[in-house]
Amino acid sequence: MADPILHIKDGYYFEVPKMLWRSRNDSKSDFPDWWVRLDDHFQHTEAEKIYDKLAAKDPFGAMGGEQQKQQMISEYEHWKHSGADHANAGKPFDLYLLSEQKEVFQFIDGPQWMILRDDVRGEVAVANYKNSRPDWSPHKIEQYNHHLHGKILIPQPFGEIKNLNEKADGFCISKFMVLELIVVLCLVGTFNWLGRRVRDGDRPRGRLWNFLEVFLVFLRDDIAYPVFGKKDGDKFLPFLWTVFLFILGCNLLGMIPWLGSPTAAFGVTVALAVVILATGMMVGSLRLKPFFIGYWLNLMPQMELPFVMAILIKPMLMAIELLGLFIKHGVLAVRLLANMFAGHLVLLGIMGMALEVADSRFWYVAAPVSILASTLFSCLELFVVLLQAYVFTFLAALFLNSAIHHH
Repeated sequence: MADPILHIKDGYYFEVPKMLWRSRNDSKSDFPDWWVRLDDHFQHTEAEKIYDKLAAKDPFGAMGGEQQKQQMISEYEHWKHSGADHANAGKPFDLYLLSEQKEVFQFIDGPQWMILRDDVRGEVAVANYKNSRPDWSPHKIEQYNHHLHGKILIPQPFGEIKNLNEKADGFCISKFMVLELIVVLCLVGTFNWLGRRVRDGDRPRGRLWNFLEVFLVFLRDDIAYPVFGKKDGDKFLPFLWTVFLFILGCNLLGMIPWLGSPTAAFGVTVALAVVILATGMMVGSLRLKPFFIGYWLNLMPQMELPFVMAILIKPMLMAIELLGLFIKHGVLAVRLLANMFAGHLVLLGIMGMALEVADSRFWYVAAPVSILASTLFSCLELFVVLLQAYVFTFLAALFLNSAIHHH
C-alpha cells in the first residue's frame, strides 16, 4: 500500500484525504475484479479447484486425500501471511506451488499445467464468483471499503492490474503517466495559445509571456550559446527549452501533497536520458561525415598507429568509448532520480518523526519544530526543483554538443 502521508512511488491510483473520496461498495459484485482476486475466500476456492485437478492427474495417489488437501492449503495460507515484508500477501495458489511445492509437477509438464490453470480460472471466474451466493459479510465489506477510502482508481482500458501498485497484464496507466500527460498538455496548450497570438500579429506581452521569456533567455544565453555557439544554439534551443520545462513541470508536481514527482521514478529519468542519447546519435549520424559512420568514428580519439597496433587497440578503444557513452547517460538519469527521490525521503522522515511523538508529552515541542523544519525544507526543495531541471538540461546540451562535433 502507498504511504498515507506522502507518495514517492508510482501506482495505479491517486490518493486524496479519505474524507474527500469515500468507497461505497455494497456487495462483492461492486468491487473491482483485481480486488476480488486478492480476497482470501476467492483464493481459497481457487486453491481447492487447482488441488483437485492436480490430484486427478497424480498417478501415485499421493495427493488424493482430503487431509492432504487441507494441510497443503493451510500451509499456503500461512505462506501468504508470513514474512515481515509481506512479500507473499495476495499471491495465488499456483505461485505458491511453483515456489514451495515443486514436487507436485513431477507428473505434469508445463503445457498441461498451463491448460489446467486456465481451466480453473475459467471455472472460478471472477464474474461468476461476484454473482454467486453468499455475499461477503458486512464487516468484510466495511473493512475493504475502509482500505479504498481516499483512493481514486485510474481506469485501465488497455490492461489489468494485480494490485494498487503492480500490473498483471497489458498496458496499464499509472499515476505518473497521467501527471506527465498533464504536463505535456499544459505545455502544448500554452505554447499553442501564445504562438497563435504572435502569428496573428499580437505584441508579446503579459505576465505569462514574461515569465516564460525569462526561462527562454536564460537557457539561450547561459546554456545554448555558450555550449553550441549562436548558429547551432538557435537550432537546439527549442529542444532544450522543451526538456527543461517538462522536467521542471514534473518536479513541481512533487511539491503538491498526494501527487508525487514523476522524475522520482527510475523509468521516467531513464526515458529522458534515452531521448538525449537517441537525439545525439541521430543528429550526429546525419551531420558527421561519412554519413552515419562518422558519428561512431568520432567516438574514438584520433591517433596515428601502426597497422598491427591499430587492429588491436582501436577495437578496445571503441568498446571503452561505447561503454562510457552509455554510462554517462545512465548517470544523467540516476542523478536526477536520486536528487528528487532523496528530498521526498527527508521530508517524509521529518513528518514521520512528528507523528512518532504526537502522543507523547513533548508534542507541544515536536509540533512547531516539525512544521518549521518541513516548511524550511520545502523551500529548499523548491530550489532543488529548479536546479535539477537546469543541471539536466545543461548536461544534455554538453552531451549533444560532443555528439555533433569532431573532437
